[in-house]
Amino acid sequence: MAAKDAARQAETDRRFMAAAIRLSRRHLGLTATNPSVATLIVCDGVIVGRGVTAIGGRPHAETQALAEAGDRARGATAYVTLEPCAHHGRTPPCADALVTAGVARVVGAASDPDERVSGKGYAILRADGIEVTEGVLAEAAADMLAGYLNRSLKKRPEVILKLAISADGMIGRRGECQVAITGTQARLQVHMMRAECDAILIGVGTAVDDDPELTCRLPGLEARSPTRIVIDRSLRLPPSSKLAQSARDVPVLVAAAGDADAGRRAGLAAQGVGFLAVEIDETGRIALPELLEDLAAQGTMTVMVEGGAETAAHFLDEGLVDRIALYVGPGTVGEGGVASPLDPSDPPEGFRLVREATFGNDLYREYVRTR
Repeated sequence: MAAKDAARQAETDRRFMAAAIRLSRRHLGLTATNPSVATLIVCDGVIVGRGVTAIGGRPHAETQALAEAGDRARGATAYVTLEPCAHHGRTPPCADALVTAGVARVVGAASDPDERVSGKGYAILRADGIEVTEGVLAEAAADMLAGYLNRSLKKRPEVILKLAISADGMIGRRGECQVAITGTQARLQVHMMRAECDAILIGVGTAVDDDPELTCRLPGLEARSPTRIVIDRSLRLPPSSKLAQSARDVPVLVAAAGDADAGRRAGLAAQGVGFLAVEIDETGRIALPELLEDLAAQGTMTVMVEGGAETAAHFLDEGLVDRIALYVGPGTVGEGGVASPLDPSDPPEGFRLVREATFGNDLYREYVRTR
């Protein structure tokens, strides 16, 4: 009987943790330097409180869920997608809030690598007699928290390389503006990806040739457009481009060399474009590792690389891609096509397939780095 009870409890824990992980997705890309974490307070099999890290990063999920639960939190179980914080910042630790609320049990998913938290949050709970179960759906939670975990462990954002590839292995056609490779459903999915990222990055060649907006244009989610970054060593981005013209509405940052033309810099600055100080490597290109470190220091957790075969290849060659999102369309580009930097049927070594889906007539494959 005890074994059956344990199995039943484990299944219940997985069910509620899965719900918490789904809730945590709500504020991806909106929580500043903090991760988007979710908490559910469950009493007698019923959710009595729920919370997700607020827009801007405060308040945390635990305090919101406890406030909603009120007195019903006493004796209840708290499901948290990331170990509760244990350090004093602008607010008391969430671990202390759970203790004060009188919860009887805490079920956690992903571990927090932050040295101010790692193991300490759970230790506070156990010291007060609260039962703690760790690692429930930890991999799924870590996948949702990949940007935060990557920044904490590698001191750079998670880099998501997104590519739309034709059936003949092309991502566009030379000398033309944007070429439609995928259908409407796939393109809507890309807009959803943008809404969940902190920043989106392209090379200046793509910015000049395609003149993209790089915003999220899903109805109701326009305000979730990410910061737009252009790798542009010599400041070729025209002030008349859609990116520059909309820089006061959605931030645009240009990564340019310090010796780039001052007049071009002034023209872009007049449109509201910002600039990222960069280092130049021995090949004369912008040093990507240092650029990513600087972005992480500013709080950026996820960067989607969306444009340019050369830029994509540069990130791949440097070993800086953490996740590959491939959309493969059924049509062909033909003569004059720009070849994809990778073969969709043969991903780079060190990546594993984690998701497959079909959007209309387009195939989607997602790979994550394993080492």
